[in-house]
Amino acid sequence: MTTCRLCGSAHLASVVDLGATPPCERFLTAGGLAEPEPTYPLHLQVCTECWLAQIPPLITPEETFTEYAYFSSYSASWVEHAKTFVDGAVERLGLDDSSFVVEVASNDGYLLKHVVAQQIRCLGVEPSVNVGQAARDAGVPTKTAFLSPESGRDVREEHGPADLVVANNVYAHIPDIIGFTHGLRALVADDGWVSIEVQHLLTLIQENQYDTIYHEHFQYYTVESARRALARGGLSVVDVELLPTHGGSIRLWARPDAVAGEPSERMMEILDAEKAAGLHEMSGYTEFSERVTKVRLDLNKFLTDAALEGKTVVGYGAPGKGNTLLNHCGIRPDVLRYTVDRNPYKHGRFTPGTRIPILPPERIEADKPDYVLVLPWNLRKELTAQLSFVDSWGGKLVFPIPHLEIVEVKS
Repeated sequence: MTTCRLCGSAHLASVVDLGATPPCERFLTAGGLAEPEPTYPLHLQVCTECWLAQIPPLITPEETFTEYAYFSSYSASWVEHAKTFVDGAVERLGLDDSSFVVEVASNDGYLLKHVVAQQIRCLGVEPSVNVGQAARDAGVPTKTAFLSPESGRDVREEHGPADLVVANNVYAHIPDIIGFTHGLRALVADDGWVSIEVQHLLTLIQENQYDTIYHEHFQYYTVESARRALARGGLSVVDVELLPTHGGSIRLWARPDAVAGEPSERMMEILDAEKAAGLHEMSGYTEFSERVTKVRLDLNKFLTDAALEGKTVVGYGAPGKGNTLLNHCGIRPDVLRYTVDRNPYKHGRFTPGTRIPILPPERIEADKPDYVLVLPWNLRKELTAQLSFVDSWGGKLVFPIPHLEIVEVKS
């Protein structure tokens, strides 16, 4: 990548180079283990003109999202987070049975089912055929499509403008950031609202959350870079909320320029915090690579020592972020025997690159390992409660991010 995808500048600076890895959601079948497995560079850079952090667009969304392995509803805390958002948005915006809500990248209906429950007209726009069908089966109206200016206009012409457009955890997933933003503007009413949740680059840098860098995520936002991106489509950010999701996210509230008004005080406070952390200049990025290396060294030392001591270590979860960590650290089944996941779609498959077997969660209680490496560390509270039973045989949990931590749990 030689130019910024947002502003076109050629001034790109390296933040961290994670080598080459396979796409994080391309789980292998048993038959696929004998086949070649393509890998792609995973190198995060930042534009020193607009400060958008980005990786090269080496895979297309069509390759990843036509059939997708991630179903949002398998996380109870994520479903509850969605319900809380819907309840708050209905109150904040005064939505009722005359309103219309569109969610982009609506997955299996985990969020819009709460809109349906309040008898508010809604539509999901979801590119993945398999998860979109799951949403329709659950009673959530869903259109199979990628958002573009054209598909946004099509939805508007067929269903009318949306009072609220929701784009949670998708704004990082599209390489055509300008076209996607124009698609959002095409969907939203001239006096409507756009709500976007995306991981905050500030916490990614401060908390060593480098495993959230993977090929599905083409860019990584501060409020400043998100504000610049949305402006390209005629949308102004007027408010920002800080969220604990994904280790630290931002919820951006934007409106069409003509009705936007002045930004909120808390939005200006977050912009000031980003500036103080050096993220509007190079100083905030220079030491990140060294801290990433320490995560890798510490985790590998723990796994090696455990193996030499005859201790068993297994994983919990098979999230995309986990595959960045496993590949960057070079972890294989000789030190991590398997991982488990609640999603039956992944059972019997293998993690990309590292080829670690993925089994049902019940396997942990059957095998009673000494340690369980928790890969979706962002769900720490939820998973610590779910895994409290490992205490019955003296097992411990291991969290690799932001630094290695071995935790005793009490059942």
